[in-house]
Amino acid sequence: NFPNEVVPLFTKFGCNGGGCHGKSGGQNGFKLSLLGFEPLEDYNYLIKEARGRRLFPAAPHHSLLLRKGTGELPHGGGERLKKGSPEYQTLVRWVEQGMPYGEAADPVVERIEVFPRSQIVTPRATQQLQVTATYSDGSTRDVTRVVQYESNQKDMAEASPSGLVTMGDQTGDIAVMIRIGELVDVFRATIPLGAPVNSLPPVRNFIDERIYEKLITLGLPPSEPCDDATFLRRVTLDIAGRLPEPEETRAFMASASPNKRALWVDDLLEGTDYADYFANKWSAILRNKRRNAADKRGNYAFHAWVRQSLHENKPFDQFVGQLVSATGEIGHNPAVAWFRAVNKREEQLQDVAQVFLGVRLQCAQCHHHPYEKWSQKDYYGFSAFFSQVGKKPGLQPGEQMVFHRPGEASAEHPKTKEKIKPSPLGSPTLALNSDQDPRTELAKWMGAKDNPFLARMLVNRYWKHFFGRALVEPEDDMRVTNPATNPELLNALASHFVESNFDLKELVRTICNSQTYQLSALPNAHNEKDKQNYSRFYPRRLTAEVLLDSIDNLTNVPTSFPGQPVSTRAVQLPDDSFNSGSYFLTVFGRPEMDSACEC
Repeated sequence: NFPNEVVPLFTKFGCNGGGCHGKSGGQNGFKLSLLGFEPLEDYNYLIKEARGRRLFPAAPHHSLLLRKGTGELPHGGGERLKKGSPEYQTLVRWVEQGMPYGEAADPVVERIEVFPRSQIVTPRATQQLQVTATYSDGSTRDVTRVVQYESNQKDMAEASPSGLVTMGDQTGDIAVMIRIGELVDVFRATIPLGAPVNSLPPVRNFIDERIYEKLITLGLPPSEPCDDATFLRRVTLDIAGRLPEPEETRAFMASASPNKRALWVDDLLEGTDYADYFANKWSAILRNKRRNAADKRGNYAFHAWVRQSLHENKPFDQFVGQLVSATGEIGHNPAVAWFRAVNKREEQLQDVAQVFLGVRLQCAQCHHHPYEKWSQKDYYGFSAFFSQVGKKPGLQPGEQMVFHRPGEASAEHPKTKEKIKPSPLGSPTLALNSDQDPRTELAKWMGAKDNPFLARMLVNRYWKHFFGRALVEPEDDMRVTNPATNPELLNALASHFVESNFDLKELVRTICNSQTYQLSALPNAHNEKDKQNYSRFYPRRLTAEVLLDSIDNLTNVPTSFPGQPVSTRAVQLPDDSFNSGSYFLTVFGRPEMDSACEC
């Protein structure tokens, strides 16, 4: 069966990868579908193209496909296949049998399972994996030699083509992705340090419980708690985006209250600096970019809407729902300005998926996602939510109004030409009438308490803000093949966020009051190389805006920005238009707001 047994070998040896014959134009006259997601196309390329010159049924061993793959003939990709290996013999048998494609009734692979799924291992240990495929007829088969293996931390572990994983000596977690076609599974290994963890700082909340459990398993003693001065500076920068004032520092250091740290966190969250700082963060993510002078009113209104939402602590599910379903004119509903910044339908669906769901759907626009379960049908089903967004001139020149155009919401699949109706990711297609705005239904699905994406994505993003490294890294690429370093903590944070009714301030309060956040950045004798277990606080650079504001504050020489009051701080700037006039902000990397990526 060609799709079941031959195509996976092309994927395993990289033949149909994006850098080889799988790229859009193929390679040196030979083309394969990317990662084998279109096996019928691959079959036709091999059998019919170039008069079938790549295969030699009368003498299979002399087939061009095999002679190039084994390096007998010059091949740009070098030797990919060992002559006489089981994979080589599979291809020979297929040619001997007359290159069959297989019957429509043949069983297909429905899932794969790796054994063992997880393991605690010693440094430099090896672990042989075994992968079993279950077929649609209930049968199983060992496919260890057929699947592809890829380590997500190559500096910590390497996986051979036969599934032998060799660990490094760095303490932490590694994951190995196993793939055959569109099916994936993941093997996880923990490499402990093994040092005695005799004493731990006090547990302040569930974050510490999950972190300490992991540190005990790893044998990785945490650093000591930081002192008051360090905490004050750290948390003021992280919540308010500024340095503490001298009088604030003196009062905090003089206080004898046992809960003065928690009280200071509350004070910061109630102040306006918190809203200023996080509005600056979200304005960049939501691309509040000024393209011309006519955008100015919308830029200011959108930034003010984001800032006010944060200051009044609008539940995050409501914030997201109001954004994705926004209609009207900028002066009455500033959230519609997002549809101006993210103007094209493909950008709208991709940004919503990436920013709020942690799903990077871009790959699935042209082919099945190489690292996830999302297909082109999933992509265009999600695209259909934005198919009825209408726009017309606004009340002022250069502005626009956003409205819902009645009609059937759908998106056309580029290959099958099928009209695909709105479908939430991983959920059934919705039945909507022509008068319903599909974005409203999208907002309801995203904000549902059982939504598997929204809460996990947000807490992961905020964890990175406060710790410098997300539980899932990058923070907006959350998939089964990119697991969290502490899945239990991620789940606990997401559950807590949902139970608090998507309360952003409560999430910030929970993180900053944890002992984990309050650990010293100074390493001890054991945790200097720790990069993913939060056994110490990880130092990080200040953002361009915060650094400029800090220098202005310390020198008492404020930077002036065109059209802004003298006291305006860099973190209060509403859009990107001030970057070009500030050499400092340009050099130190204030976002240009061109992308939804926080990188």
